[in-house]
Amino acid sequence: MSAAYRHVDVFASAPFTGNSLAVFPEGGSFSYKQMLAITQELRHFESIFLASTETADTYQARVFDLFEELDFAGHPILGAAAVLHEQTGSAGPRRWTFELPRKTVEVTTEPTPSGYSAVLDQGRPQFLGEVPKEASREIAEALSLPPEALADLPLEAVSTGLKYLIVPVVESLSEAGIIRADFAELIGRFGAQFAYLVDIKALEGRHWNNDGIFEDVATGSAAGCVGAYLAKHHVVPTEEEFVLHQGRFMGRPSMIRVKPQGQPNDLVNIQVGGEIAMVAVGNLDHLPEQG
Repeated sequence: MSAAYRHVDVFASAPFTGNSLAVFPEGGSFSYKQMLAITQELRHFESIFLASTETADTYQARVFDLFEELDFAGHPILGAAAVLHEQTGSAGPRRWTFELPRKTVEVTTEPTPSGYSAVLDQGRPQFLGEVPKEASREIAEALSLPPEALADLPLEAVSTGLKYLIVPVVESLSEAGIIRADFAELIGRFGAQFAYLVDIKALEGRHWNNDGIFEDVATGSAAGCVGAYLAKHHVVPTEEEFVLHQGRFMGRPSMIRVKPQGQPNDLVNIQVGGEIAMVAVGNLDHLPEQG
C-alpha cells in the first residue's frame, strides 16, 4: 500500500496561494476511516484518493473534507488530474475520467510554465427551485447580511453534483458570515446542502461549512453552480469564460475560470478550470488504523 502523496495548490499560478490539496495517486486501498483520518491529519480543506481502473486514463476517486466523504468536489478533481499528468511526463494535453460515488466527470489538462492548467466538465446543471422572497430575508440575516445587500435576483438552489444555494449580493461581502447554528436546516428547506455568496458586480464569492467556522479558499463545485445561475439570469453571457474570484478574505486569492455552455434557458454544460501549482512531495511514515 503506497502512502505517497502530492501537495498542490489549485486555482493558483504559484505556490502558497489558491486552495491547497493532498492527492494520493495510489490511495484506493485505504479504508473510509483511514481516508478521513489522513485528511484530518494533513489539515488541507480536502484530500483525494485515487485508484486506477482497467480503462486507460480512468480513475476511481474519493474525496474527503475534514468531516466526511463528499459525492463531488471541484478543486480536488482538478488537482488530481494535474498530478496524473505530471506522472506521465507528457508535454501535450491529456484527458482524464474520474468516477466519483455518484458522478463521472472528465478533465482536460496541459502543462504551463508554472505548473498545469486543468478544465473540468461539470455537465448539465440542475435548477432546484427559487427561495420565496419572504424567506430570503431570513437567509440574509443568517449570513449576517442586511436586506439591502441582496441583489434584485432570486436566491436559487443549483446543482452540478452538490446542491448550493446561490445568494447574489451587491454589497457587504466582506462582512458576511454564517451566524445561525441551524443554518444547514435552514437552507435544507430549499433543497440545498450548502450556500455560496456571490457579488454579481465584482464576480467574487465566499463559502463556508455550514457551522460557519471553516471558510473555503476556492470552491470548484460551487463555481459551476454560480456559472449556471449567472448565465440563466443573464448576468454573464454563455459560451464565454469569466473569472470568479474567491479566497481574498483568507489571504489566499484564487481565480476560478468558468464557462457556461448552451443557452440561458438550456445550459448543457459548465466548464470550471484554473491553474495548478505543484508544491511538495510527501509520504506517510505511518497509517491510521483501518477501523
